[in-house]
Amino acid sequence: MSPSTSLVIILVLVACSAFFATAEMAIASARRLRLQQLADEGDTRAVQALQIQQNPGAYFTVVQIGQNMVAILAGIVGEDAFSPAVKAMLLPHFPLVWANGLAFFGSVLLVTGVFILFADLLPKRIALAEPERLALRVVGPMRLLTWLLRPAVALFNGLANVFVRALGLPQQRDDRVTSDDILALTEAGTQAGVLHEPERRAIENLIELDTRTVESTMTPRSRIVYLLEDEPEAGIRARIAARPHSTYVVCRGQVDRVLGYVDATDLFARVLTQQPIALHGEASVGLLRKVLMVPDRLTLSEMLMQFREAHEDFAVIVNEYSLVVGVITLNDVMSTVMGALVSPADEDQMVQRSDGSWLMDGHTPISDVVRALGLDAADLPQRGEYDTLAGFLMVKLRRIPRRTDATSWGGHRFEVIDVDSAKIDQVLVTVEGKTT
Repeated sequence: MSPSTSLVIILVLVACSAFFATAEMAIASARRLRLQQLADEGDTRAVQALQIQQNPGAYFTVVQIGQNMVAILAGIVGEDAFSPAVKAMLLPHFPLVWANGLAFFGSVLLVTGVFILFADLLPKRIALAEPERLALRVVGPMRLLTWLLRPAVALFNGLANVFVRALGLPQQRDDRVTSDDILALTEAGTQAGVLHEPERRAIENLIELDTRTVESTMTPRSRIVYLLEDEPEAGIRARIAARPHSTYVVCRGQVDRVLGYVDATDLFARVLTQQPIALHGEASVGLLRKVLMVPDRLTLSEMLMQFREAHEDFAVIVNEYSLVVGVITLNDVMSTVMGALVSPADEDQMVQRSDGSWLMDGHTPISDVVRALGLDAADLPQRGEYDTLAGFLMVKLRRIPRRTDATSWGGHRFEVIDVDSAKIDQVLVTVEGKTT
């Protein structure tokens, strides 16, 4: 075989090897969601690529058969392609025996280098850069090769399945998208500049709706502004003027005996039409509404469901003893999701100081605390028994915290700075061992 013929064969083998390397990496790297989108748009090649990803055994068997056949042929032809030229260059400087040996060694190195660069590294980098586009281009030829080599494919694929089952490994790829996958994608998108930080926080908060309970977002019992059933109109007007809200709970004697609620717009309408404001008897008809009561263990996701089913945007939260623990509105839940996108002032619950320490409100959701400190929520002590920073401190201290009480977790020190009765107002969080 002449050197020129061998060189042409080598170039053909490089092209074949590059094709198989591209086919392997493109299918392995192609994003399933993107392929599904293309399939929904009517691209049959995307459907075929999705089928291959679901059952890749035969596909990768063809890739390995092709790559190994190319490697064997390259080893046979490679010496004839480059040895004569290398030998001619060495003969003026080395004896014949030395020139033959060096020519063989140099030919092997040259062939290996060409295959590494042009048949492996370069094709795989290109496939990683545009996996879906290349996957659609190679899927047709690869399906044809799979059909042509079906006896060998069936043999090797069957043997591989036997060993996979023997090792207890799954035979199909798990393509389920988890919340961790979504969070990883949003983090990558933020680092790439595709998402802004507030948008990333909103996505994280949305995913957390299934784990955060209503207690992490509600207005607690101590802050509820309620009206009494038999309260005179002057008292109602004075209370509304002093504590303006969109909704007021109406109670009989005490906050735990809830009768319903009134909307501020209805009260305002009565004022404009000069109608009396009364919360009992016939005067309350059309003013007092039935209130939605929900248990305190509901998640925010379940709370949204309750709002939708009841066609309400306000609810009273009660515990297992039928005692009112707080109230929650649809706006509270949405503010939790949107965060700084709609309510930057909410971030005042956590303020980072110039020395790196944090001042946090005791009512701050523990998930926000964990995120701000860069810790892992899975490591929280007695996780699930509390929703706020105050609850975390109570669990750690095993009592109602007092001013200057402190505890440590996750390399941070949590010190109670201000307490109002039994309510924790402020907590100083510092890195352990660092003075402020």
